[in-house]
Amino acid sequence: MFTCAIPYFDAAAIAGSGQCFRMDADGDGWSLIAAGRRLRVAPAGAGRWRFSCSRAAFEGFWRGYFDLDTDYGAFQRALETADPFLRAAAERGSGVRILRQEPFETLICFLLSQRKSIPAIRTAVRALCARFGAPLRGGGSAFPTPAALAAAGEDALRACGLGYRAPYVAEAARRAACGALDFGALAALPDDGLEAALRTLPGVGPKVAACVMLFGFHRLRAFPRDVWMNRAAALCGGDFALCGCGGFEGVVQQYIFCYARAERAFLFGKEGV
Repeated sequence: MFTCAIPYFDAAAIAGSGQCFRMDADGDGWSLIAAGRRLRVAPAGAGRWRFSCSRAAFEGFWRGYFDLDTDYGAFQRALETADPFLRAAAERGSGVRILRQEPFETLICFLLSQRKSIPAIRTAVRALCARFGAPLRGGGSAFPTPAALAAAGEDALRACGLGYRAPYVAEAARRAACGALDFGALAALPDDGLEAALRTLPGVGPKVAACVMLFGFHRLRAFPRDVWMNRAAALCGGDFALCGCGGFEGVVQQYIFCYARAERAFLFGKEGV
């Protein structure tokens, strides 16, 4: 076990932020699997958090995964003079951090996320991992490799709840498995080049590309949009550069997402988000 104080960190907010789908409530904490590693994190009081790993494992992997070396206080301070909506969103989402997830897993998760609720996405991801991922010591499975998903076949993918998204996942896995989709090369591209490359993949439109850029490549300028996010963004004019958010629009997106979900009746009426 390793315990430490972390500013601007809230596991519950991160788990519910829509950026990851393998972080589940577990008693008084949350359990997750990332890069073939298992972890449980729970509050320890006074801004401290308890991690079910050694200090060496925390420093070697989890510190980077939770993006703990990025100064989220700077983002919060930049929003202190923003309009009331953005200030409220920043306060509500202050514990969210942009996880540094594996690009292939992120791509697959957001390909299959289209027109699905977060619980439905979690169910589909869980089914994929159980059927095609390598078993882990202590239970659970790693996320499937590109080769495993490429060999699965569309019918088997549909059986995991992917529906019409199965061909998209199969093709992305095939390209990754044969090297045509090179995540190292993608990571070296500027934002506009990365977006253009991602959008050559079947099933990848503007929102999926932005999600993969933000949550899989840590491109903090990416701002995933859907009808609800557009409606929420409109409440503050939607021009985040003018609001002082230039360069970290993706962090603001997460703040708005958390705020909109928490205050959906107030912001949007009965439709919610």
